[in-house]
Amino acid sequence: MLNYIIRRLVEAIPTLLGVTIITFVLAHLVPGNPALVMLGPHANARSIALLTHQLGLDKPLPVQYLDWLWMVLHGNLGVSYYQNVPVLQLIETATPRTLAIVGIGTLIADILSIIQGIYQAHVKNSFADNLISVVAYFLYSMPIFWLGVLMVIWFSIDIPLFPPGGIQDPGVTNVTFGMWVAHIALPVITIVIATVAFWGRFMRSSVIETLIQDYIRTARAKGVTEYTVLMRHAFRNSLLPLITLIGFSIPGLFGGALLVEEVFNYPGLGLLFYQAAIQRDYPIAFGITLIIGILTILGNLLADVLYAVVDPRIRYN
Repeated sequence: MLNYIIRRLVEAIPTLLGVTIITFVLAHLVPGNPALVMLGPHANARSIALLTHQLGLDKPLPVQYLDWLWMVLHGNLGVSYYQNVPVLQLIETATPRTLAIVGIGTLIADILSIIQGIYQAHVKNSFADNLISVVAYFLYSMPIFWLGVLMVIWFSIDIPLFPPGGIQDPGVTNVTFGMWVAHIALPVITIVIATVAFWGRFMRSSVIETLIQDYIRTARAKGVTEYTVLMRHAFRNSLLPLITLIGFSIPGLFGGALLVEEVFNYPGLGLLFYQAAIQRDYPIAFGITLIIGILTILGNLLADVLYAVVDPRIRYN
């Protein structure tokens, strides 16, 4: 297993390089000059040219990329054009906040998806099964940013249960645990609803497919109770597709977090990336892309490891 993990990490290096190269090229293909954005539309050509030179944006694109890559290899992600703060410092502040809402939301979504899938498989083709499927399709088809807006309208304006956004109350410097929970509640609920609507359908299909296997028929023929069949025999094997889905869904989870953080003005990686994209703050955008790429690779690796834990028949050599 250890050799497999080391090999996967080594194989991930070309993938990360490819992601950074594509991101670097696409960012520079987007119309707009960061120097012009920083100085404003009324800046003269000389000021724009001077700032462009200071930022190193007048160099050939391959040279700019190699300069950035050399800094990354030395643990330096550059300095934000606008905030004049090291990008690594900004990412270190924002990453735990995003991991909090994504991690908590994913954990709750996993539990609810498993419960939903097992229940729907147990009452397959019943009224309850069809009703849950209709609701799931409806929620899955709803854009996550629109769902976030509805959460704010319903639970911050109509029924003021939670703050509409941010990470702390106005004028408060010391954030308590209760205040933090209140501010992340709506972002987490939004992520959970959007995720369960998608994952629950996969879990239902997986449990139904497992229940028609021969070993399930044998267990039932031996007089094993339906609860034991579901929880001891079908549950573990039904987790395999969900584990795979979670691993491949990590980029989508962070993409959804970007929209959620923008709606709720939550100061995480998503909001930081959005602001960097608007301001053409390349160092922040490239740094966040690198971090999310690393998290995606580690998430897929974790899914493979969990695959072997859940199914003892799987061995990585």
